[in-house]
Amino acid sequence: MPYGGFWWRVLAYILDAIILQIATSIIGGIFGVGLALPLTGLGAGENAAFGMMMFGMIGASLVINWLYFAIMESSKLQATVGKLAVGVVVTDLRGERLTFARATGRYFAKILSSLILCIGYIMVAFTERKQGLHDIVASTLVYKTRDPSVLFDNREVFA
Repeated sequence: MPYGGFWWRVLAYILDAIILQIATSIIGGIFGVGLALPLTGLGAGENAAFGMMMFGMIGASLVINWLYFAIMESSKLQATVGKLAVGVVVTDLRGERLTFARATGRYFAKILSSLILCIGYIMVAFTERKQGLHDIVASTLVYKTRDPSVLFDNREVFA
């Protein structure tokens, strides 16, 4: 199987970002308001309530993003919704499904890829196996499937 190249991965990330923005706006908003409301009842100022609401929204966003990527990439699908849409899957270096721990490591290694002008992501365009810094750190590969429908061969997704 060929490796998943830079532009396929960018497109997959854009699709995932749209999905995650909707989910985190709703869930983070509910969580943030839930944290802020008690402060207003206690006579805290608007700034304190707003700060607590933002804290809740950001915290919820971080957890939702981590769980989305780690659970989806370690599932039998081996891909997020965006990756499925463009037909790429994530594996370990032997082509095996990721463990939840490795998928978690890959997610948090993306912080390194983001540092210094996102060079860790741009590496995908120039490395032999199309690996970003986060892929190298987590010992993962991304493959392009010829036919995305092979990803839906009646397997139990989270088994």
